[in-house]
Amino acid sequence: MREGGLVTLRLLCSFLLGVSVLLPPTLPTAQTLRADPQLEKIVQEVRAEINPSEAMSFVLRTNETDRWFTFPKFHETARYLEATMKAIGLHDVERLAAPADGMTQFGFWTMPLAWDVKEAVLEIVEPAHADTRGVLADYRKTPASLVMWSGPTPPDGIIADVVELTSFRPDDIDRDRVKGKMVLAEVPRDLALRGWLKARLYKMGAAGLISDATENPQLVDGHYWINAWGDHGWGFTKTSSPLVGFSITPRQGAYLRRLLAEHGRVRLKAVVDSRYYSGSYPYATGILQGSGSEEEEVLQLGHTSEPGANDNATGVAAMLASVAALNRLIDSGTLTRPQRSIRILAMPEDYGSMAYLATHPGRVARTIGAICVDTAAGPYDAAGTAYRFHLNPDVARSYQDALIMRVAESYYAGLDGRVPRWAPYRPVSDSFLSDPLIGIPTIMPRAGTGVDVHHNSADTVDLVDPRSLRDLSSILAIYTYYLASADEQDVAWLAEITADRGYNNILRAAEPYLSRVATLPDGDALGRELSSGLAKITYEADRDQDAVLSTLQLAREGRRKEIRASLEPLLQNLQRFADEQSERLRRAVNRRAGEVGAAGPVEAAAPPVNSTRARAAHMVVKRKRMGTITLDDLPVDQRDGFPGFGAEVPILAILNWVDGERTLEEVIRLTELERGPMDFDFVGYFEFLARHGYVDIVSVNP
Repeated sequence: MREGGLVTLRLLCSFLLGVSVLLPPTLPTAQTLRADPQLEKIVQEVRAEINPSEAMSFVLRTNETDRWFTFPKFHETARYLEATMKAIGLHDVERLAAPADGMTQFGFWTMPLAWDVKEAVLEIVEPAHADTRGVLADYRKTPASLVMWSGPTPPDGIIADVVELTSFRPDDIDRDRVKGKMVLAEVPRDLALRGWLKARLYKMGAAGLISDATENPQLVDGHYWINAWGDHGWGFTKTSSPLVGFSITPRQGAYLRRLLAEHGRVRLKAVVDSRYYSGSYPYATGILQGSGSEEEEVLQLGHTSEPGANDNATGVAAMLASVAALNRLIDSGTLTRPQRSIRILAMPEDYGSMAYLATHPGRVARTIGAICVDTAAGPYDAAGTAYRFHLNPDVARSYQDALIMRVAESYYAGLDGRVPRWAPYRPVSDSFLSDPLIGIPTIMPRAGTGVDVHHNSADTVDLVDPRSLRDLSSILAIYTYYLASADEQDVAWLAEITADRGYNNILRAAEPYLSRVATLPDGDALGRELSSGLAKITYEADRDQDAVLSTLQLAREGRRKEIRASLEPLLQNLQRFADEQSERLRRAVNRRAGEVGAAGPVEAAAPPVNSTRARAAHMVVKRKRMGTITLDDLPVDQRDGFPGFGAEVPILAILNWVDGERTLEEVIRLTELERGPMDFDFVGYFEFLARHGYVDIVSVNP
């Protein structure tokens, strides 16, 4: 038995007997210290059944149509997925669609307009070129060389001079400089600034925008896929400016700049045959049928409608391969049919998932957990290609966090050189289902491709490794099958492994404070550090006790009170361990106080409350819709500098704590306990949202 095993066995016995543990708990070194025979059997059967060749075929076929990133091609992908779901034995297969009309909203996402393109070419006409360097972009050869939602040119195209733009200040984008010109610039990563730039160029009469931006400067011959072309955010809506847009490679950008320096004048010809129209954004879904009468579901969701093989044909393929393998195992009698259905949902990122949630509230209410599959399956031996698992936000910490890591540990135990890692909540992509207004705990596996090819024409199928795809498909199958099969008989084990994570979380919370204490110069600093450390330890204990209690989700209504009582020893042990770490910190603080000659014992001293936090204590924010607040319907110049979708500030992580009951001061406190101190005007932000009708604010007396 591994170190700590006797302690965990003692805790388990106490849990099962419902009696108190007399000895204080010791931190287990592993997440769990006993195997679940059911899980081990599932791992072995799935490992033998997953077919990497089948999964690769799903990658190839999905990427074949999605790589063109037009709405007609998205419909082709959805039809293929519908047919494939039926072919692998799924039930209740549906091909649905959200409106792509540029105005309908789900949550705070404004659905984009549909878009199609037949051809697009950008070439140098002056100085004349006899070699291939004269062709800067050709959609038919490299789709990513055209900006998604690029506006059209006249049928015969346009010929225009190139002007370089290196500053995005309003005074530098005047009509005389850019009118009738093809503007060369590196488009900003910030979507609000990008939208503002594009809209201003269009208003000033620019002929088009050429960008040589990239996320990875090493990819000198890769075209960055620019898929955000709205004036106020991501998608192109009815109010967006139809500017022509091309994406050229860093090498081509350097070449254009050299031509400008040498010749003074460079002229380009652009032809874009594109159109906007009111259409639909398609998605496909189906279930591996469960045996239960409650119609509960476990959800796998992954986005379609992007051109990368690893973003995200791999995610879609892994979902298909996982349920195909499970269906074969169930049909053969190797595995029993789970009580819950396992649903796969392949949809456009954010737009499609939000539309699905909004139009299927009954299914959402019956979904007990999800896994968001937006990840690569990169070269097996390259750095960064092993899977890590982003867990739920702290507000929704769950036994499912412990379960995914136990699944990954069990699976990788049979493979050399792969160690599963966990990572904090990632408030992007379709992991937003863990928002308490939606209420579906959501895990998100992630891995790299060795060389970063995110949103780049270099993200091709030759970078997909069948071994990585095998691992991803297997873990999806094992995790969702176990969760779909779990019932109150599994509560004891799931609560145990959740508590094991809790001990680690509490110890990890204490460690940095214990380290810093040894360097602090005086009693005041020690008091502040003690206050912060005690708050963090208490916070982690509270979150992990909630995670243990989340296992009650699996219990029948009439048994929950009894099972809740049986969890009490685990909850007490978590609290006892947190108390021990708090006392350990107090001892370290007072030991340091003696070293620096400070009076003791040192008391915890919270920092003084500033006027902003004092105001926040009188404010309760009430959200109006689920999900993040994108601001994609509000012009950038009306935002008072506050962020919308795609900004660095993790808005969704903040909104997760806004429940309509906590004061804003409590929201700030919890957000910073989860993510660390933030240089962000919380009060100003929510007052701004309230002025524009996105939230309501109620005044209260704390």
